[in-house]
Amino acid sequence: MSTVKVAVAQYDIGFFNQWSEFEDKISRWVTDASGQQAKLLVLPEYGSMELASMFGEDTYKDLNKQLHAMQTVYADWQELHQQLARQYDVMILGTTFPVLQSDGTFRNRANLYGPDGLIGYQDKLIMTRFENEQWLIKAGNEIRVLDTDIGKIGINICYDTEFPLIAHQQVVAGADLILAPSCTDTEAGFHRVRIGCQARALENQCFVIHSPTYGDAPWSEAVDVNTGRASIYTPVDYGFPDNGILIEGPVDKAGWIYADLDLAEIARVRKEGQVFNYRDWPLQDSLQSPK
Repeated sequence: MSTVKVAVAQYDIGFFNQWSEFEDKISRWVTDASGQQAKLLVLPEYGSMELASMFGEDTYKDLNKQLHAMQTVYADWQELHQQLARQYDVMILGTTFPVLQSDGTFRNRANLYGPDGLIGYQDKLIMTRFENEQWLIKAGNEIRVLDTDIGKIGINICYDTEFPLIAHQQVVAGADLILAPSCTDTEAGFHRVRIGCQARALENQCFVIHSPTYGDAPWSEAVDVNTGRASIYTPVDYGFPDNGILIEGPVDKAGWIYADLDLAEIARVRKEGQVFNYRDWPLQDSLQSPK
């Protein structure tokens, strides 16, 4: 499959009194995207923190308690995403979820689901100060590439987009599509991720899909302010937008944005483009360091 319709979420953080309310919300989102014939649905980093609302104020106001409480619904959360992917014949990158490990620590995990179940996952690799110093969510250590019906996919979770070797290794391993779920609370944070995503699209001549959380959730200790616009970034060359931004979401509401991506265009631009950023990457290795 060369062309795929992608739905990218600008996702608001909800508040739920019970599981069925969350189930209704995520089902509605997937139904809407499927109704637009989207086949790849991309959701943001830490959108799952809205689940903490179900456990009461004593829990959702405590950064540690909420992580442990959320583990009690993780299996149901996974099953719901698998059921929706199967029902609508789509792939869904679920919002990242803090997953408890056997050593008692947590990983910030992005799961990709398809009609046949879990395709694979990527843990966040480089943690922010908030994650390191206040939340105590630990880094993963493995760069993965996921095999799908539309080709190989890499995932860069938020801060990971700002470190070029991660995406480059995924592209070398065959990924022409990088998914970038994010959660940022300032315009500066959003633009750091955006700049990182655009740089990754430029230097690797690939598509990068950026899905952020959106809007205010003042009840939440973890995701109270969310700033960003869903976007798809491209190579900057013949056949692509001059600024490398294929589409971006509005500043004033949550929802999906959509675009049809022709993955064959990646091979074309690497062969016929004005420049050969991806091909020329190894030239850096032969340069002398400053004395």
